[in-house]
Amino acid sequence: AWEAITAGRHALVVAPTGSGKTLSAFLWSLDRLLTRPRPEERSHRTRVLYVSPLKALAVDVERNLRAPLTGIRATADRLGTPFPEVRVGLRSGDTPAADRRRLVTQPPDILITTPESLFLMLTSQARETLHGVETVIVDEVHALAGTKRGAHLAVTLERLDALLAQPAQRIGLSATVRPREEVARFLGGIAPVTVVAPASDKSWDLRVVVPVEDMTAPDDGAEDAEGRASLWPHVEEQVADLIGQHGSTIVFANSRRLAERLTARLNEIAADRHEAAGPPPAQPPAQVMAQSGQTHGAPPVIAKAHHGSVSKEQRAII
Repeated sequence: AWEAITAGRHALVVAPTGSGKTLSAFLWSLDRLLTRPRPEERSHRTRVLYVSPLKALAVDVERNLRAPLTGIRATADRLGTPFPEVRVGLRSGDTPAADRRRLVTQPPDILITTPESLFLMLTSQARETLHGVETVIVDEVHALAGTKRGAHLAVTLERLDALLAQPAQRIGLSATVRPREEVARFLGGIAPVTVVAPASDKSWDLRVVVPVEDMTAPDDGAEDAEGRASLWPHVEEQVADLIGQHGSTIVFANSRRLAERLTARLNEIAADRHEAAGPPPAQPPAQVMAQSGQTHGAPPVIAKAHHGSVSKEQRAII
């Protein structure tokens, strides 16, 4: 990816999740931010745009980007090399109005945003802070290509280029995308795009697990809330077993309603098992005094639901 990016060409980087493609897109930009003086004009200070289709992903990238910056700073301090500050800003639908105003008065070197927020910036006075953009990184580009959001973003990127002295370099990132040539054409518009897709092998650990011998006729008397014979009690118990055997577990459901109901049921199972385990063994008075304020009676919460209707505060906790 660096061969294409350092040459200034538009690039579509296709590589498996966790392989480092996001870092490959950022490192060249970080190098330029650290080796070139910061523009004096406020309108030219933001030089890198990162566009994510998901607000949660944008937050993760903003957090993860600070790790390499911290590492570079530590190395510079050890070598006695001056290290210019690289400011990272985040703008999305969750960004408070005060923080949005601060992004205009104090533009960051790297701005992380979403397609819709970038459009809103270009249609407001905030566009005056984007005159110096040199690189646009579009993550999860496969989620946008071929959709209305993608068409909207394509127009937004062209409007951004019209604002600049010269078109910004575009870097698209995707773990899996087909057909690559079409997605590259979406990314670059009329400009050519280099497709970077190193060969990679996937190893699968796939298991098909059936909770009962005959799923059409559970024969042990398991019933749902309405008293009908149901497979669900077996599924819920087995999912609870798997959660107990692992540190972190993601359970996918087909609907928000099912996610909420399954979450409640998993916590009920955990509470029943906690109660069945009985009270903790008796402790000597000195140990009880040393643990003042602790309690062992509250049932555990092993599952939380997460979907688009969850508030910003709850999403941050999850």
